[in-house]
Amino acid sequence: MKRRQFIAVLGGAAAVWPLMASAQQRERIRRIGVLMDTAADDPLSPVRIAVFMQGLHQAGWSDGRNVQIDYRFSAGDADLYRRHAAELIALAPEVILIAGGTAVGAVQQATRTVPIVFVYVSDPVTRGLIASLARPGGNATGFLTFEYAISGKWLDLLKQMIPRLSSVAVLRDATQFSGVGQMASIQSAAAPLGVELTPINVRDAEEIKLGLTAFARAPNVGLIVASSSKAEFHRRLIIDLAARLRLPSVYPNRSYVAEGALLSYGPDILDQFRRAAGYVDRILKGEKPADLPVQAPTKYELVVNLKTAKAIGLDVPASVLARADAVIE
Repeated sequence: MKRRQFIAVLGGAAAVWPLMASAQQRERIRRIGVLMDTAADDPLSPVRIAVFMQGLHQAGWSDGRNVQIDYRFSAGDADLYRRHAAELIALAPEVILIAGGTAVGAVQQATRTVPIVFVYVSDPVTRGLIASLARPGGNATGFLTFEYAISGKWLDLLKQMIPRLSSVAVLRDATQFSGVGQMASIQSAAAPLGVELTPINVRDAEEIKLGLTAFARAPNVGLIVASSSKAEFHRRLIIDLAARLRLPSVYPNRSYVAEGALLSYGPDILDQFRRAAGYVDRILKGEKPADLPVQAPTKYELVVNLKTAKAIGLDVPASVLARADAVIE
């Protein structure tokens, strides 16, 4: 290339580069808040966040490039929900992803204008979080964890596993709206099956230990672990106790079974985080949560851990194995 041509090309490039740099600098950074109901050091937290981030990335969003994401972790603690809700609102996010109904309530006490996308929330209409599933009508929308009727199916599964089942402990959070609803559904299913229920609170580790140890002394017994943030927080303790006490147990999602629990039936939680990224994307692009219908789970999973069944001396019926979506051996 001749010297004069080279200078001309160089001059043209020099004129373009500032324009390119300026365009990059002008790319708007959007702010997203994330309020998790798990602890920051819980192994479930990075997995669920990674799935959410993957969904955002597929929609064209990248943390540090065109979005900034602020995280808070509350581990099922009501006081932390309120504190972290205030902290996130103070950061002026354009949308907040929230895990759990109690956390949604805490954020809505702080704001009725910042858009909210929630995951695994039960009965948001009765709780006053939205107006209706089809038309939420306020600042929140998202994904249901399940219908309460599924709780009765946990009892049915236990009965199939233990035909002589006579008594079942229900480990639940009585302070949560969902804890009451799940217990009512299990009670409705118990009478036709001739099963007596013993509710045990999941308030703290000591209460769980004392309650389960005393209950497991009787024959033909089983355990249902209802869905709650506190049960998930104490899941390692619950799983280990159930194994030591040789207590057949049913859990609300597969994360328990992956860590050694016997059996779970419930929605795919990771799928909810994946789908939530789509709603966050739509809100960042101008849609309103009031117009985005709340969605129910698209699939319920039955997961069985045969290794745990063998360890507690339980034969899993062929009828249960035939229905299982996943079997851990």
